[in-house]
Amino acid sequence: MADLPRTAAARTARLARLPLGYAGRTAIGFGRRLGGAPAEAVMNDIQQRTAEQLFRTLGELKGGAMKFGQALSILEGALPEEMAAPYREHLTKLQDSAPPMPTQTVRDILSADLGPDWKTKLVWLDGGPAAAASIGQVHKGRWHDPETGHSREVAVKVQYPDARAAIDSDLKTLARAARTIAPLMPGVDIKPLIEEIQARAMEELDYPLEAEAQRTFAAAFADDPEIVVPEVVAVGPRVLITEWLETPASLATVITSGTPEERDHYGELYVRFLFSGPARTGLLHADPHPGNYRIIPNADGSPGRLGVLDYGAVARLSEGGLPEPLGRLVRLCADGDGDALLAGLREEGFLKERINLDPQLLMDYLAPFVEPGRTERFRFSRAWMREQFQRLNNPKDPTYAVTIKLNLPPSYLLIHRTWLGGVGVMSQLEAEAPFQAIMAEYLPGFAEPAA
Repeated sequence: MADLPRTAAARTARLARLPLGYAGRTAIGFGRRLGGAPAEAVMNDIQQRTAEQLFRTLGELKGGAMKFGQALSILEGALPEEMAAPYREHLTKLQDSAPPMPTQTVRDILSADLGPDWKTKLVWLDGGPAAAASIGQVHKGRWHDPETGHSREVAVKVQYPDARAAIDSDLKTLARAARTIAPLMPGVDIKPLIEEIQARAMEELDYPLEAEAQRTFAAAFADDPEIVVPEVVAVGPRVLITEWLETPASLATVITSGTPEERDHYGELYVRFLFSGPARTGLLHADPHPGNYRIIPNADGSPGRLGVLDYGAVARLSEGGLPEPLGRLVRLCADGDGDALLAGLREEGFLKERINLDPQLLMDYLAPFVEPGRTERFRFSRAWMREQFQRLNNPKDPTYAVTIKLNLPPSYLLIHRTWLGGVGVMSQLEAEAPFQAIMAEYLPGFAEPAA
């Protein structure tokens, strides 16, 4: 496709056809059932065709549509297996790829942002993109520094034309259609997911702000033996140039075809980065989807380092790291101290003064966030996440009432989103990690008090 569709009407029409397509396929399936076709075969066909249309449409439209799809992809592990299986292939593709925009469009943006002499520094640019995402795509290039005479390979991220208008249009359309889109992803609460994306999407269009965050992470992890953050080379309003990271695949590939050793190794590095980043930088990398994490095997092919890309979604933490009350509250829940947990949540604004909760129900509700820290090593799995997710979204389950009584303070919004996304990715990896030790090291307030 040439680039982002330019008219809101064209994008809205394509998004609006998603629930209609699902309804139409369901009606056809009902007809096939009347004709004697097996129920399982009919449902599998409906789900497969729905997955193809949903994620092809979200991926091709990019913008807010693709951001919505990427957010859904992280929650894939929570879907019932009969629903997740036909979706999995399309979700993984959405995590790692999207159709490109023309080379000439890329060159026009480079000229506008870096000046007409941009080719004197960016001396070579690959004609096709190496990767594509929701608001831009990445090309491989070679950057020449006239002062030092040195050249190096770089990643050139170029924002799609009209990305801002497309994101705004898509998310408004998806918000209006949330109720009719819901059947496409049963069990996922679509409306708050879209609202969260709306609140953060515009920040990701600010490449200078992203460059500032990436420089901070690159400096903090410069000598790290496990995590690699590419340095920023140059930045413009719609162009971000960073060091090239030579890597064969992302975590999305490990999810689909990784060995048990790779799953555990890269899963542990993934968790270590999410928890150690705030302590080192005062920032939280808040876009946990697997396409942002690149595997870097050792020379012998064994699991090696983890490269981390895309710093557009970053939480700037007011306390210079993850808040100490968070770790203290997680520890109270892990230790089963329901009364102290209830008092602590009330003190931190998670629970309004006049709202009362049963302490045991509260601890049951928080299990997905706390259970991994209760044992020395924890094995994440799709089955575990599915069980937790379905329990919390079942109106007949006693813990369901907790949802409407808890309040999430604004300062915790991105932390909550990132933690939930991290649990989703670890469950897709089915990785085992020393979660308890990692939290004790990097989550203020979690480590047990000294005797």
